[in-house]
Amino acid sequence: MARIALGISGGIGAYKAVEVARGLQQRGHDVVAVMTRNARRFVGRLTLEAITRHPVVTSQWTNGANAGVEHIALASSIDLLLVAPATANILGKFAGGIADDFLSALYLATTAPVMVAPAMNTHMFEHPAVQQNLRTLAGRGVAVLDPGAGYLACGWTGKGRLPEPAEIVDAAHRLVGGARSLAGVRVLVTAGPTFEDIDPVRYLGNRSSGRMGFAIAREAAGRGATVVLVAGPTALEPPAVHELVRVRGAVEMRDAVMARAEGTGAIIMAAAVADYAPAVREPRKIGKSADAVTLELRRTPDILAGLGAWRRERGAARPVLIGFAAETGEAVARGRRKLEAKHADFIVVNDVLEPGAGFEVETNVVTLVGRDWEEALPLQAKSSIAGAILDRLERALGGQVTP
Repeated sequence: MARIALGISGGIGAYKAVEVARGLQQRGHDVVAVMTRNARRFVGRLTLEAITRHPVVTSQWTNGANAGVEHIALASSIDLLLVAPATANILGKFAGGIADDFLSALYLATTAPVMVAPAMNTHMFEHPAVQQNLRTLAGRGVAVLDPGAGYLACGWTGKGRLPEPAEIVDAAHRLVGGARSLAGVRVLVTAGPTFEDIDPVRYLGNRSSGRMGFAIAREAAGRGATVVLVAGPTALEPPAVHELVRVRGAVEMRDAVMARAEGTGAIIMAAAVADYAPAVREPRKIGKSADAVTLELRRTPDILAGLGAWRRERGAARPVLIGFAAETGEAVARGRRKLEAKHADFIVVNDVLEPGAGFEVETNVVTLVGRDWEEALPLQAKSSIAGAILDRLERALGGQVTP
């Protein structure tokens, strides 16, 4: 059983905190609620006191001899600080080191793990300031739950809903239950497409959205890894990670990856890197003057093969190398050839023509291919696929690369 401080800040999702508290108790945890002043506008303290069987902490200025150090006493006794909902305001305080109420002071005072569940208007969530605060917190080791998408209380539709209480409870339980199985491991993930410029207007690209790579980065961060995410051009908001590197083309992605490969425990190449780029990038837009245009292409750097060669030259077993192969027929056979040619540890193979698989969708159908094993994963959410990939990675890190 763990002692969990449940921080509740002032958003409409505060009413779900009651279910979160009950769910944590059902898992055997002792819960102490900490409410901001604005949170009390949405849910009553008496309800939470009845559920938790503890007084709800609402102020640093409670009467009594020890009132001034109560946040220190609680900070030293908890096993987890969980903030749900975490508003833009409280995230900003945490990131900026502001301690002007009990909850923000508790965050600074505790050495326990911290998990936040952001919830707010979709435009607020997407604002660069909020995204930067989330990256700052993730860089300090704070676990960030991804908000849900759908109809919001403000009447808008988009990303920003508080995750369902069961999801929050599961994530918190895994964290305090020792599920930070990748703590101390540096994991580099690539995601999204690369764009290879033809001229200042046009480029060669592909349909990769970055969803699979982002799901892997999010899962790795949730397991405690120090995550470096190298992302090609994508419209999606990236998860909160330790370091986010934005790139455009294959050469830029290669350089970013190789510059960060040393000291990395695992590299997961989920990006759809272009195989070819224009041999010459025209400095001006190519005019529409002919019925046909011949475009000369050159091979781009094979990043995974380069990593495999670099690792072999060093005679090292690390980093673990995981590649992806998006195919259109004979996917597993092609993936196995790629595994051998590029000296990877395993390859994630999918046929993008299968229903529910491939680009621009929330689901996937893949087969994990190792040197003497295969694991077929049926149609499921990319977040679940990410979990299976990370399970295999943990086996590889432990020296167990076969079932």
